[in-house]
Amino acid sequence: MLISLLAQASPIDGGIIGLVRRSGPVGWFVIALLLSFSAISFAIIIYKGIVLRQAYSQSRRFLDVFRKSSKFSEVNSVCAQLRASPLVGVFQAGYLEVNQQVRGLQQGQQPNPAPRTTVKSLESLSRALVRAATVEITRMERRLPFLATTASVSPFIGLFGTVWGIMKAFEDIGRVGSASLATVAPGISEALITTAAGLFAAIPAAVFFNLYNSRVKVLSAMVDDFALEFLNLVERNFT
Repeated sequence: MLISLLAQASPIDGGIIGLVRRSGPVGWFVIALLLSFSAISFAIIIYKGIVLRQAYSQSRRFLDVFRKSSKFSEVNSVCAQLRASPLVGVFQAGYLEVNQQVRGLQQGQQPNPAPRTTVKSLESLSRALVRAATVEITRMERRLPFLATTASVSPFIGLFGTVWGIMKAFEDIGRVGSASLATVAPGISEALITTAAGLFAAIPAAVFFNLYNSRVKVLSAMVDDFALEFLNLVERNFT
C-alpha cells in the first residue's frame, strides 16, 4: 500500500511521502531498513512493557503469599497463577532441592516415630537458587539487546543515507552545471529523510532500553533478596 501511494505521488508533492518518492534506490533501501528496525523495536517495547509490568506486580503478590504462608506447599500451590514473576522460578527450584534432600535423608534414616525434617547441604540449595536466579534474570533481559542495537546502529545507517544524499546532490550539480535549488533538492531531501528516519528509530529504542534496563535491575534485586530470604528460612527451620 505504501508503494502504491508513493507511485501515485506527483513530483511536486510535499511532506514525507513526497520526500521518500524523490529518493533513489539507496535512499529507499536505507529508509526501509530503518523502518524495519523501528517496527521491530516498537513491537519489543510494547511486549516488554507488558511483561515487566506483570513481572513486578506478580512478584509483589508472590512475596505477600510467601511471607504469610507457614508451609512451602501452600506457596507452591499458587505458583501457577503467578508465572510471570521471576520469583516463582527461584522458589520452585529451591522447593525442589529441599524436597529432594529431605527425601534422601528420610530414606537413609532408621525408623523413627517423629523424625526431624532437615536438609543435607545448604551449599547445594544455594547453588540451585543461584542457577534459577540466573535463568530468570536472563529471561527478563531477553530481547532488550535488540533495542540497544537499534539505538546505537540506526543513527549510523541514517548517516550513511545522509552522506549518500549529499553525494547525489553534488553529482547532480556536476552533471547539470548549476547549483540551483531544483538541482540539489532531490539529493538534499534524500539526505534529510534518511537522517530523520535514523533518529526516529534510534530515540525510542534508546529511551525504552534505559527504562526497561532499570526495571530489570529492580527485578534482579528482588530475585537476589528473595533467594537469600529463602535460604535463611530453610537454614532456620530445616537445619
